[in-house]
Amino acid sequence: MMNFEPLFEFLNSAANVLMILVAIVSLLGLVVPIFPGTVIIWIVTVVYGILNGFGVAGGILFALITVLMIVSTLADNILMGAKARENGASWLSIGLALGTAIIGTMVFPPIGGLIGAPLVLFLSEYNRVKDREKALATVKALALGWGWAIVARMGIGVVMLGLWAVWALFNRG
Repeated sequence: MMNFEPLFEFLNSAANVLMILVAIVSLLGLVVPIFPGTVIIWIVTVVYGILNGFGVAGGILFALITVLMIVSTLADNILMGAKARENGASWLSIGLALGTAIIGTMVFPPIGGLIGAPLVLFLSEYNRVKDREKALATVKALALGWGWAIVARMGIGVVMLGLWAVWALFNRG
């Protein structure tokens, strides 16, 4: 009878390495607005839990990772829209810019949303206020919100990876 234990250990190790690589690439991808890096990190932790077991500590840590993923996703949109809104942008303009960012990223990844959202925000605000400087100021505010969103998502992503590392240590011990 053949012993498949070494093969299973190798495949498990290979899967773990692949998950780590995907998580790191997802973390680095967080600099691209609209890229769902924390969602991908969360998916990696789901796969890790399925392959290696959740356990009590893993279940608690996975719950924290899930909350962080949700917060990250919400913070992304809130920070970008809030800065534009603080500068006087209408909700309609913000919604159009967000929709353009999502569709633009899907149609022309990764730059479609990066170019489309500010352009649509500018055009919508210029159409609304008929003032080029005010419309440009709104776009600058959106860009500032994007910057803060990147910082927030990167920080949350690092914490998610840290929690996953703690979970992996619990699984080893």
